[in-house]
Amino acid sequence: MFFLLLNCFATAQTLIRNSCKTAAAKDPNLKYDFCVQSLEQDPQSKTATSLSGLVLASTNNAESKTTNVNGIVETILKNKSYPPALMSVKSGDYRSANVHLSAALDAPSTCEDGFKEKHTTFPVTNENNVLFQKIVILLAFTNML
Repeated sequence: MFFLLLNCFATAQTLIRNSCKTAAAKDPNLKYDFCVQSLEQDPQSKTATSLSGLVLASTNNAESKTTNVNGIVETILKNKSYPPALMSVKSGDYRSANVHLSAALDAPSTCEDGFKEKHTTFPVTNENNVLFQKIVILLAFTNML
């Protein structure tokens, strides 16, 4: 029984590593080490027996991280630590608000640049980077099916 369990874990580990290697070769945005580490830490990924199983696990990982980032943003808004766009709206500076909101439409990284211009720390930089990687993994695996 122990040997069977060990063999199942080794198979999942090989599946994870091979899938991450193939995906990283196809997508330069995907970081191989992050892919392997994030999936090897996930209980659902550890039991995957196929690429479609890893896609399901990756979907759950991305959804969980999205919920986490969303919670952080909601907390910031509740604490009235508004990002520059909202501060601009509240102060009636709609021109600046337009610039910041336009940046937010392009991508989280563009939004982060807006914070840097105001010499303000973007509150979810690390979370956005992790979320980005989790979504890249999911997209890469989905494209491999």
